[in-house]
Amino acid sequence: MTVTQQVPPGLIGARVRRKEDPRLLTGRAQFVDDVVLPRMLEAAVLRSPHAHARIRSVDTSRARALPGVFAVLTGPEVRAACAAPQPVVWLMIPDQRMTGQYALAVGKVRYAGQAVAVVAAKNRYVAEDALALIEVDYEVLSSVNTLDEALAEDAPLLYEEWPDNVSCRQTIPKGDVETAFAEADVVVTETLEFGRQMGTPLETRGVVVSWDPLSDRLEAWLSTQSPNLARDLLGEVLGLPVERIRVRTPDVGGGFGNKFDFYAEEVLAALLSRRTGRPVKLIEDRYESFVANAHSREQRIEVSVAAKSDGTITGLRGTVWAVLGGQLATVGIGPCWLSMALLSGPYDIPNVEGTVVGVVTNKSPYGSYRGWGQPKCNFAHERIVEKLARELGLPVNEIRRRNLIAPNNFPYPSPVFFYDSGNYAECLALAERGVAERGWPGQIAAAAREGRSLGIGYAFHIEITALGPTRIMNGAGLQHGSFDEEVVRVDSSGGVIVRTGLSALGQGIQTALAQVAAGTLGVPLDSVTVLSGDTETTPFTGYGTGASRGASLGGGAVLRASTRLREKVLRVAGHLLEADPSDLEIADGRISVVGNPSGPSVTMRDIGDAAYRRLAGNLPGDENPTLEERDVLDPDNVAFSYGTTAALVEADRETGAVTVLGYLVAHDCGTVINPTIVDGQLHGGAAQGIAGALYEEIVYDSGGQLLTRSFMDYLLPTASEIPEFATLHMTTTAGHIPGGFKGMGEAGTIGAASAITAAIEAALPELGVSLTRVPVTPPRLLDALDAAARIEESA
Repeated sequence: MTVTQQVPPGLIGARVRRKEDPRLLTGRAQFVDDVVLPRMLEAAVLRSPHAHARIRSVDTSRARALPGVFAVLTGPEVRAACAAPQPVVWLMIPDQRMTGQYALAVGKVRYAGQAVAVVAAKNRYVAEDALALIEVDYEVLSSVNTLDEALAEDAPLLYEEWPDNVSCRQTIPKGDVETAFAEADVVVTETLEFGRQMGTPLETRGVVVSWDPLSDRLEAWLSTQSPNLARDLLGEVLGLPVERIRVRTPDVGGGFGNKFDFYAEEVLAALLSRRTGRPVKLIEDRYESFVANAHSREQRIEVSVAAKSDGTITGLRGTVWAVLGGQLATVGIGPCWLSMALLSGPYDIPNVEGTVVGVVTNKSPYGSYRGWGQPKCNFAHERIVEKLARELGLPVNEIRRRNLIAPNNFPYPSPVFFYDSGNYAECLALAERGVAERGWPGQIAAAAREGRSLGIGYAFHIEITALGPTRIMNGAGLQHGSFDEEVVRVDSSGGVIVRTGLSALGQGIQTALAQVAAGTLGVPLDSVTVLSGDTETTPFTGYGTGASRGASLGGGAVLRASTRLREKVLRVAGHLLEADPSDLEIADGRISVVGNPSGPSVTMRDIGDAAYRRLAGNLPGDENPTLEERDVLDPDNVAFSYGTTAALVEADRETGAVTVLGYLVAHDCGTVINPTIVDGQLHGGAAQGIAGALYEEIVYDSGGQLLTRSFMDYLLPTASEIPEFATLHMTTTAGHIPGGFKGMGEAGTIGAASAITAAIEAALPELGVSLTRVPVTPPRLLDALDAAARIEESA
C-alpha cells in the first residue's frame, strides 16, 4: 500500500479552536425541536406496558373523537401503508432469522415500550390525553428476560414460527485451533459478562415530517447521524422514490450511535403527515429514550487461550452470546458480530475460532453505541491475557509484548480483516513511560502506608476506522454504500465552500474538514465554510457519521479534491502572473513566486473573479469556468487505530467504591488533523468507558419491566467522578488513506473496562479477586471480595 496524497504542512496538525463553538455556546444552534412549520401537528406514541403479550384488540374510537385529534394509527394500518418492514442494513449471517417488524406492533408486543399506536393532535398535550383514551386488550405471555431464560428448552418463543429464540449463529475460523489447544502447555478459560448500556445524548431523538399531498414529496428534519441512509430507508419502507424525499439534519445534540439507527418514529411521523396533509413533529421524552432507543453492550463471552509456557499464545477460541432485544434493530447482529470478528485483538495468534450466537429476548432492540462491538471483545482478550499472566506468574505487559503484532508483519490478516499498520509494542512502552513519569507507582506505595488500596491496570486496544471499502463491506453483509463524497469550491470572491454529507454531532467535523481544505489550498481557516445536513444540497455519504470514518474518509476526500483545486488555482494564477505554475506558492490566500512573497502576486479573490466573472483575458483558454472539485473516497481497506489505556484506581475494601484517580491513553490515529479535537474525542470516549466500567447499566426485573427509566436510576458519572485525562500521541499513517488519516472517535470507550478491572485487581493483590463482569458496582465488588475470602478460607 502506498500513500496516495501527502499532507501539506501548516493547518493540518494545528491546535485551532473549533469553528462551530461560538454558535453552539451562544445558543444560536437549531435542533429538531426548534423546527416549527405552519399548521404543524404534534404526535405521541402509545407504548406497551407488557414485555410479551398478544394484542387481542385496539379500540381507538374515543381517542379519535377527542377534539384536537387529527389522526390515530394502529399496527395493521401501518403495515398496510408500508412497502416493507423496518429495515436491517447489516446482514452478516446469510441464514439469519429476521424479525420483520413494522413501526407499530402487529399482533404481538415483544418488549415493554414497544409502540402500539400513535396519535397526531394540535399539540403534544392533546396527543398525550388521547393516548389515555386508547383501549388495548392484551393477553399477557411469559417473557424471557435473560440469556439463560431465552435459551432454556421450555422457553416461551418470541416468534412462534421459530424453533427456538436463536436468531443466528456463525463461526469464523483461522488456522488449526484444535491442534493448538491439544498441544498447549497451558490453557486458561473465562466467562465474562458485559452489562446492558446505551448512549444518552443530551438531545433526545426527534423528527419533523411534511409530506405534501400535491407533489407527493416528503421533507424530514431529523436528528440523525446518517441523513443519506435515513432517506434511502424512508424510501424503502414507505415505497417512495428517494428523489421525492429530502432529509435535513439540523444541529444534533449528541449521537453516540443511538442516532445512526433508523427508528419507528420516522416512519410514524411520515404516515401521520400523509394521513393529515399537515407537518407532524414527534419528539421523544427521556423516559421514551430509555425504553425505545437502541440498547447495546450486553453480551456473555466465553473465551479460552492456548499458550506455551513462555506466554506465547498459540490459539484462541471464543463464543459471543449476543443478548438481543425483541426485534432486530437497524444494525442487526452487527455490533455483536464485530465482537466475534475482533476477538483476537492486537495479538499475533495463528489459530483463532470465533463464534457469535444472536438470541432474542423481551428487551428493547440491540443497536449502535459508541465503540460498537469493540469494548466487549477488548474485555475478552485483555481479561484472558491477564488470567494467563497470573497462571504463568509473568508480568501481564510481558505477555502482551510477546504476542503483539510486530511492525514488520503488517498488513496483518486477522480472521476477518487486514490490519493496515502499527507499532504496537512502542505504544505500550509509551504508556508505561507515561505512567512512570506521572509517578503512579510512588502514589501506590504512599497510599499503602496509609492503609489505602491503589492499583494500576493496562489495556491494549485496536479500533476499526475509516469504514469505507464498499465492495468489501457489501460482501460482509452491509446493505448500503460506505464510501464518502466531498465537494470543495472556491467562489467568485475567493471564499471556500466545503459540502459534506457527514453530520455534525458536536465532534468538530466542520473544523476538521475546514482545516484540511484551508491547509491544502493555502487559505485562512476563516475563509472556509463547511455546509452539511441536507440531502438535497450536499453530497452523498454512504454510511454517514459513524464507525470513526468522518475525519479519515471525509478528510481524505477533501484533501484530494482540494489538491486538484489548488492545481487549477495555480494554473490560473500562472496565467495572470505570466509565470510557470510550478514556480508559485499559496500562502494566506495570496499567490506569488516561491521565495519572493513581496513580489508580484494575486489573491484568491482575483482567481475567483477570473473563473466566474471577468473571464476574458484572465482565464486560460484551456480552462473551464468555475473552481470546484468533487472527490469520492472508497478506500481499498479499513484502517486500524490503536492505543494503550492505563488507569490508576483506588478500591475501598469497606464500601466497594472505586475511584479513578488517573487515566492515560497512548494513542495512534495516523495523521492528526487537530490535536485538540483528537484529545477531546479520546477524553469523551474515556468518560463513557469509565461510566460503562463502573456506573451505567440498564436493568430489567424478572417480568421484563425496565427499572432504569430515568437518570435517577441509570447512573451517569458527573465531573467529580471523572479524572483528569492524559493523552500521548504517536503516528503510524494509513498508507491507503489520503493524508494517512485514521479515525479515533470510538477509541476512548474500548479499553476502559479492561484497564479499570485490571487496576482494581491490582489494588487488591493478596485477595486474588477476579472480576469478570462490568459494571463493577460497589455491591458487585463486595461480593467479589467475599467470594475471594471464602476461597482463601477453604484453601
